[in-house]
Amino acid sequence: MSQSVVEIQNEIIEEFSMLDGNMEMTIEYIMELGQQLPEMEESEKTEENIVKGCQSKVWLGATLEDDKIQFVADSNTAITKGLVSLLVRILSGRAPQEIVDSDLFFVDKVGLNRFIGTQRSNGLGAMMKQMKIYGLAFSTKVEN
Repeated sequence: MSQSVVEIQNEIIEEFSMLDGNMEMTIEYIMELGQQLPEMEESEKTEENIVKGCQSKVWLGATLEDDKIQFVADSNTAITKGLVSLLVRILSGRAPQEIVDSDLFFVDKVGLNRFIGTQRSNGLGAMMKQMKIYGLAFSTKVEN
């Protein structure tokens, strides 16, 4: 059985706790995570997949496969790409309603806002909101 949203977030919190709040190492780790994000097709980097409210360009696409949402994402900046990769890791492969209902507490627990600043925090909020909007949109297509 796959991990729950809470389990994955706890795993992420654990990973970041090993960095002891070291600013440089944390930023570096976030950028490394972004490099592990699967490549997004250029054809998916469309205007409609751009997340509004992000300072950087962030593309976020979603498809419904077997009643689960699969997310693809990319960004033109390394840190933002790392941040969106965390969200993809947590929410991809979930049922639409689970995405809508999920409480993404890892951001506060890790203290990400300390490392990424206000603008990126707002962008991260916009990414989370966009993923929940996809969840809502797809929940109407899934038979209960």
